[in-house]
Order: sequence, then C-alpha cells, then structure tokens
Amino acid sequence: MGLKLEKVVPWGRSMTEYVRMFHLKGSDLNLKIIDCAGGPASFNAEMNSQGYQVVSCDPIYQFSVSEIAKRIQQTYSLIMNGIENNQHNYLWIEIESPAKLGEIRMAAMHQFLEDFPTGLEEKRYLTDGLPVLPFQANQFELALCSHFLFTYSDQFSAEFHIEAIAEMCRVAKEARIFPLLNISGEPSPLLHPVLSGLQQQGYVVEIKQVPYEFQRGGNLLLRVCQAKRD
Repeated sequence: MGLKLEKVVPWGRSMTEYVRMFHLKGSDLNLKIIDCAGGPASFNAEMNSQGYQVVSCDPIYQFSVSEIAKRIQQTYSLIMNGIENNQHNYLWIEIESPAKLGEIRMAAMHQFLEDFPTGLEEKRYLTDGLPVLPFQANQFELALCSHFLFTYSDQFSAEFHIEAIAEMCRVAKEARIFPLLNISGEPSPLLHPVLSGLQQQGYVVEIKQVPYEFQRGGNLLLRVCQAKRD
C-alpha cells in the first residue's frame, strides 16, 4: 500500500533548530548530509541557499506542492489544539507561546513549499523512506533523522528502528537521531532494545546532550557509527 496523504501530519522545523537539535558544528555543515524523513522542514532549503549539500528523503515528496500545502492547512489547527491542551509538556522559554510556535513552524513550512519544486528538479528531495534508501555505501558523511524514529514508538517496532538506523549507517559514516522521546513526550520504550540490537551488530552508539530542549526532557540525541576496523 502506498502512502496516503490523509494519514500524514506535516510539521516542519527550521535550519536553526536542526543545528541545535543535532548539535551541528560549522564543520558538520560542510559535510554531505542526508535528512531522512525530512518532511516539510526548511533545513534543505536554507542549507542549499547557503551553498551546503543536503538530500532529503520522505515519501511525502511524492505529492505535489499544492497537495502538501493543503494538508498543512488541514492539520495545523489539530496540531495547535493538541499543543494548547498539553502546554505543560513544553518549555516556553525561547519560544514563548503556542502562538509564536505556530508562526515559527508555518514560516519553516512555507519556506519548504517555495523551495520544493526546484528541489525536486535538482533531486534534493527524494520520495524514498526508511528503512530502504537508494544510495551507495558511504555516499554521504552524515545522516540525520528528526522526530520520526522513536517519536512513533507505538507504530514502529524495535526491529524497524534497528533496520532503519543500520541503513542510515550504510549510506553515511555517522547517523544522528533526535529526539529520544515518543510522541507523548515520554522516553521511548524502544530505546534500550534498539541500543542493544545495534551494539550486537557491531555499531558504536552514544547518547549525547544537545543545546536544544523544547519538549521537556527532549535534549538528547542518539549518535551511531560503524565500528572502526583495524
């Protein structure tokens, strides 16, 4: 079965947030990056405008810009109502209110929508999704995944997570996944089984604190690399 757009709840983040979520340093921005499950984030658009290399993959990219824009409008109020009703799950410091959050997210998604047609032509946006990516081994240097793995722990098994992260590590030298909470804001129950499974397969795993916390407790990322061979 193909992806149905009515099942998608698009919610995009900015390059500024990506830099902090994934603790990206200046040297990291110069790497060849693949953004897995990128959705309507403006990260690709902003990076491209600054001369950096990013390829974003997400099955949502099979839909037209007008279809994605319509779906954003359809789901925006639903998302915002959920945030309004659960404000205690978030830290309202840098983003001072739900209204301000809505402005930031819509600005990022509008930037994505403006860039999307050109990015499709330039093959910066691809319709592929985890756990299978159409790239050669080590074609990228850094793989990122924001608010997909672990976020939907109730929909995807530990085996899916292990397979997806292993695929990220196949196409890139390093993978970073953020956050490590499920969608309700609790630590993902899959984290420890996934870490154990990856370690058993020879991957080096590390949990790192990052300079970003909007969901309470959501300031950790998972860094995974292939073990170095002698």
